[in-house]
Amino acid sequence: MAPRVTYRVQFHPGFTFEDAAAVVPYLEALGVSHLYCSPYLQAAPGSTHGYDVVDPRTLNHELGGAPGHAHLTGVLRAAGMGQVLDIVPNHMAVDATNRWWWDVLENGPSSRHARVFDIDWEGGDGKSTTTVLVPILGDQYGRVLEAGDLRLERLGAAFRLRYHEHVLPLAPRSLEDVLGPAARRCGSAELATSADGFGALPHAARTDARAVRERRTRIDELVQELSSLCEASSVAEAIDAELEAIHADPDRLDDLLQRQNYRIAHWRTASEELDYRRFFNIDTLVGVRVEEPEVFDATHELILALVRDGTVDGLRIDHVDGLRDPEHYLRELADATDGCWTVVEKILEPAESLPASWPVAGTSGYDFLIRVNNLFVESANEAAMTECYAAFAGERLVYDDVVHVAKHQIMAVELAAEVDRLTGILAGVCDGHRRHRDHTRRELRDALREYVAAFPVYRSYVTTTRAADGADRAHIAAAVAGARERRPDVDGELLTFIGQLATGDVPGDGEHDFAVRLQQLTAPVTAKGVEDTAFYRYHRLISLNEVGGDPSVFGSTAADFHRATVTTVERWPTTMLALSTHDTKRSADVRARLNVLSEMPVPWSEAVRRWAELNERHRHDGWPDRNTEYLLYQTAIGAWPIDVERLVGFMAKATRESKTHTSWMDPVTEYDEAVERFVRAIMSDHRFVSDVEIFLAEHRLVERGRRNSLAQTALLLTCPGVPDVYQGSELWDLSLVDPDNRRPVDHELRRRLLDELPNRPPGLLATDDVGVEKLRLIHRVLDHRRARPDAFDASRYEPLDAGDGVVAFSRGELAVVARTRTGAHTDGAVELPAGAWVDLLTGGRVDGGRQDLQTVLGGLPVSVLAQEGS
Repeated sequence: MAPRVTYRVQFHPGFTFEDAAAVVPYLEALGVSHLYCSPYLQAAPGSTHGYDVVDPRTLNHELGGAPGHAHLTGVLRAAGMGQVLDIVPNHMAVDATNRWWWDVLENGPSSRHARVFDIDWEGGDGKSTTTVLVPILGDQYGRVLEAGDLRLERLGAAFRLRYHEHVLPLAPRSLEDVLGPAARRCGSAELATSADGFGALPHAARTDARAVRERRTRIDELVQELSSLCEASSVAEAIDAELEAIHADPDRLDDLLQRQNYRIAHWRTASEELDYRRFFNIDTLVGVRVEEPEVFDATHELILALVRDGTVDGLRIDHVDGLRDPEHYLRELADATDGCWTVVEKILEPAESLPASWPVAGTSGYDFLIRVNNLFVESANEAAMTECYAAFAGERLVYDDVVHVAKHQIMAVELAAEVDRLTGILAGVCDGHRRHRDHTRRELRDALREYVAAFPVYRSYVTTTRAADGADRAHIAAAVAGARERRPDVDGELLTFIGQLATGDVPGDGEHDFAVRLQQLTAPVTAKGVEDTAFYRYHRLISLNEVGGDPSVFGSTAADFHRATVTTVERWPTTMLALSTHDTKRSADVRARLNVLSEMPVPWSEAVRRWAELNERHRHDGWPDRNTEYLLYQTAIGAWPIDVERLVGFMAKATRESKTHTSWMDPVTEYDEAVERFVRAIMSDHRFVSDVEIFLAEHRLVERGRRNSLAQTALLLTCPGVPDVYQGSELWDLSLVDPDNRRPVDHELRRRLLDELPNRPPGLLATDDVGVEKLRLIHRVLDHRRARPDAFDASRYEPLDAGDGVVAFSRGELAVVARTRTGAHTDGAVELPAGAWVDLLTGGRVDGGRQDLQTVLGGLPVSVLAQEGS
């Protein structure tokens, strides 16, 4: 059964199960039915988000562990509320506290947990055969070793390697290099026997089940024997002395490290030589092979238990596109949970649909977010806003070209290892097809990159048992055509062959493996190239630069909105709806204000030119560039009033994500410092600050943004689907991208304001600096949803004729009229269904039939009407 409405909270050591339990009475009073929880299985120490899981079998002890979770569950049940849990099937954290990963580093392919992780044990360069790359060093391996920064440690009978905060296990077989000389040092025959025993262990390359079991049993026996031996001070002292001798001899230490089941290396090698699938470009998150039945069972044991005992009522699947076969996984999950309400984090590009065969309720809401946001952008002013941006930035950027360049940069730098690995698979495939056997690696890599850069969506969904469907074939054909057009110098027949492989039409194990792996490459390239690069380079109107959005699409019509919503009703009636999430680039309220700029291109153009002249004296050596400056002014306007530290933090992240003049991998200190100095200087410049505030006041931007906010919030709460309220957004929320949008939420203030609502008369939006009117709207609509859930029947949705700048619809006993342009005419009319209606927000009454907008809205940007008597 679908939740009525969810409230998303972000767990971390500063917001625990106990803290969430304290918020439950407020949420119940607000009208929420389910607490929507960020991942709360055991994560890496100090995790601020929970997506870096280290033990999926345990509740996070930093959040309160099992006792704290049981308390939260009890409080929720007493309030008649449930839980929706965000789960992470795609990856786990590479951390010393991850015992599965530790065992893999210790035992290599022969580890009991080696099949959990998506590791390429074979390698392709001779360096990584039966080892896994661990890119943690701050300098070249030899320099770090010779500088003495690598230290061996002993804890009883356990040995490990330390590099600053990083610790790694030693392979059991390699301990003979320590224990043998130590035995001679102290004259212990027993220790010598122990050393021989470790050295005689089966090689880590032996992966048959019997060898793995026998090896594990023998290791346990040897460790226990060694532990007893170390109780003798002479033995322990000899071993410690031998460790110091190895530290003093770089050659001996190097020899020992060459025997490990991992290769430590400079952190930069990850981008080109990493031999495990990661989450995007994050080396510390390793891909999980959840498609393997035993891995699914091991990683979902606790999750399934929580669902089966009724603790968890719904699931949100993180990064479903990272999985090898999303549909297979979702079917396994649906079977194991008996069809529990489940939504997926799936980023749909414009005109893309969620695969109809997936057994889920829908997405986590980004498609709805974009659908609503585009309503509030004035399409008629696209040319004027484009000209303003081009004139200020000094170049005419075409968004598609920005994306293409960004994808190529990601493939050439941050995801080069993934591209090279797939190129190797493609080379192997081509060796079996005579028309493509003579292509060089460079030719294959070029063709592959062009195909991926041109791929129009995140991925296709071809498997060894499922050929491409119509949508997949259309996307693959578009990628081949796009690559041909941009690179006529690349062999067109080779591009066509890649397309044929991608559809799954070419038989063969290697061919099918290439098709599947290709899909796991297009997704991260799109995510990193678009969301985390192009969105920080193209700034025509940054409210459009949102996850799942297309900044080249400048607004949409009410008719577009209705068509998409009708499709939702038909296919995904209980999908999740969202306006803000933990991953949005800007909160809904920031976007609501920025969208007003689309209604006033001339004043906006004049303002940014004026500000640039005012602030010219604060620039250093021409920095920041005009494109970055344009982003800065929009950000300041959208989040005003904003303190300088938040603005400095955002601009530092934005410029590094852009990867144009600086980046996370290669920070350019001079540029970074110039941008920070500029931000601090203009924010302390009275003339600039005063001019910004005059601009905001003259054009009523704050009030108009709030009007947009109320209208879009009403749509969130009344459209077909399950609305989610992101933590803190029930008041005005002018947050920017994470970590800004994960700041502590003052729930005590919200509870107090909610309690005061009955005695607080409606106020003016211009002076409501907290967001009481937004809280009032949310409470009254959610209260009605609770009292009359039938009025929100997911199968009922009827568009109403309301004219330009207004979106209106009815849902049987409910009707909604929302103004989507703050400057739209107020002399229009709307055709309401027959009957008498009561406004949930004002208590006013209006009859059905054709009514003028002024009568229906009564000065507010939205009216939520319930049939009288309902």
